[in-house]
Amino acid sequence: MKFLFDFFPVLLFFIIFNTYDDHLEGIIAATKAMIAASVLQIVLYWFKNRRFEKMHLVTLAIVVIFGGATIILRDPVFIKWKPTIANWLFGLAFLGSQFIGKKSIIRRMMDQSIQLPDPVWLRLNIFWVSFFCAMGFINLYVAFTYPLDTWVSFKTYGLLGLTLAFVIFQGFYLAQYMKELPAEIKTDEADK
Repeated sequence: MKFLFDFFPVLLFFIIFNTYDDHLEGIIAATKAMIAASVLQIVLYWFKNRRFEKMHLVTLAIVVIFGGATIILRDPVFIKWKPTIANWLFGLAFLGSQFIGKKSIIRRMMDQSIQLPDPVWLRLNIFWVSFFCAMGFINLYVAFTYPLDTWVSFKTYGLLGLTLAFVIFQGFYLAQYMKELPAEIKTDEADK
């Protein structure tokens, strides 16, 4: 459910864009809708959890800055940069977390669910840094090589598909470090 909640502004962007025949008007309307949906997302999250999620706030700031420039200047080039800037900022944050604080971001996110040796946590964090960096470059390539409607489809489905593929790769990578539970723990858990 959280995934759909996080994906809502992007999906709305895609739907609104595709209701217009004129690509410029479509990108302007879709950008306005994405900004509104991002604000709504943060407000709803706050009412439900009484806190803000940093990722939502960073994404909102980027959407407002680049989306606002797209709307005011009526130029889609700015919104095309938004996924790249967001990915590069997340990559920079993951990289910086290796040197600031006791644990990397990925370790803080997953530490309660999985136990890994320190070098594996480091590698996993580097995988995410590399992934975010690559996603930024891939977005730029598609955004400035292909027509606007192709980029919008890629932004919606391509970036999502690449992210899911990366998460599956991560699962296979982490599977080799998963330890089998002792038989008595399995039996106790099965009885519950």
